[in-house]
Amino acid sequence: MTNILYFHGVFRDDSSSVDTNSEVSTERDDQDGSGADLVGKNLSKLGSISTFAKNCLKFGRSFDRGSSSSGVNGSGASIIGNKTGTSRSSETLPFPRSEGVTLSSPCLKVFTLTELKNATRNFGLDNLVGEGGFGRVFKGWLDEHTLVASRPGSGMAIAVKKHNTESLQGHKEWLAEVNYLGCFRHQNLIRLIGYCLEGENRLLVYEFMPKGSLDNHLFKRGASTLPWEIRIKVAIGAARVLSFLHNLDVQVIHRNIHTSNILLDVEFNAKLSGFGLARAGPTGDATHVSTRVMGTFGYAAPEYVATGNLTAKSDVYSFGVVLLELLSGRRAIDMNRSSVEQNLVDWAKPYLGGKQRKLLCVMDGRLEGQYPKKGASMTAALALRCLSNDANVRPTMSETLTILQQISDDANNTSRSQ
Repeated sequence: MTNILYFHGVFRDDSSSVDTNSEVSTERDDQDGSGADLVGKNLSKLGSISTFAKNCLKFGRSFDRGSSSSGVNGSGASIIGNKTGTSRSSETLPFPRSEGVTLSSPCLKVFTLTELKNATRNFGLDNLVGEGGFGRVFKGWLDEHTLVASRPGSGMAIAVKKHNTESLQGHKEWLAEVNYLGCFRHQNLIRLIGYCLEGENRLLVYEFMPKGSLDNHLFKRGASTLPWEIRIKVAIGAARVLSFLHNLDVQVIHRNIHTSNILLDVEFNAKLSGFGLARAGPTGDATHVSTRVMGTFGYAAPEYVATGNLTAKSDVYSFGVVLLELLSGRRAIDMNRSSVEQNLVDWAKPYLGGKQRKLLCVMDGRLEGQYPKKGASMTAALALRCLSNDANVRPTMSETLTILQQISDDANNTSRSQ
């Protein structure tokens, strides 16, 4: 059963069947600039593109496969935009083989529709792995070196998101994904391999996440219970990439943090996806960006809902909701619960800042008490700070990351001492 949640003109398809790379936000409100060429002649059709993306993309098509990167920070991330290496004129640019490579182009392959049909067995239902607001997601296979279609089970698994022309989402969301995910590489950011733009066909090609979404692991009926250690690991990964995005020279605000947009690889490393609503943050003396209110019901910060004033602290609030979902195993909004428990934040907040006995009311019973009590209390206190109605009281994502790493380190030290 699919629940359609309407929120200031925005809907979320909250289907529990979505288990990979399924963006479920809706119409994007902010595209500026006068147009720019990305990679490949097809992109002359793209129309307007953000000033932020232009700054990332204007440096040409060169790359350096083997150099150490001055654009790589300590978190294993690189900004695509520093001009190094040898110029290439090909439409198809090879993806870097390591995190420590600085690129000066989006480094995305321009796929044809035929190539993606071959990779997914003509978008066959046997290859269907998810469906969201943008359209269906199909699993496919590419040769790791040539990026041409290969036999199922051989080469590199990919997830192909195919736009549904009847969807409320469309070109703007597709373009936002290309703009932002084409600019950065980070160990906790979903890897966009390429795209297809042919006529009305708009497709995105990502690395395949074998463990699906955090949403499925927490809420899908019959799913195995995620251990405490994995929950903290996922939280750290998501916090790390948000800290990276928020600390860029031109800050990126995701604007749609929720459990369906946190994907998991085979080792449960978190990968942030769903950049259809992302936008550049305030610059200069500006304290916020004024936008039409958009996001996912239950995750949006109250001051953003009230005013449309967007800051990085809006993402912090949404991350606090995710922390609360990790603690409780409950959805942010669950209309199947009693009226006082339908909104997770409203129900849980009174239990987060008190004694351990009160926190037990919130903790996921499926954990059966198998978690460090101090770590759970620290996580609850952090979630409460992130969920403050006063944005100034909320921690930054860098502070949040530091606290989560301390929680993880304390748990590991306790385990070793026993």
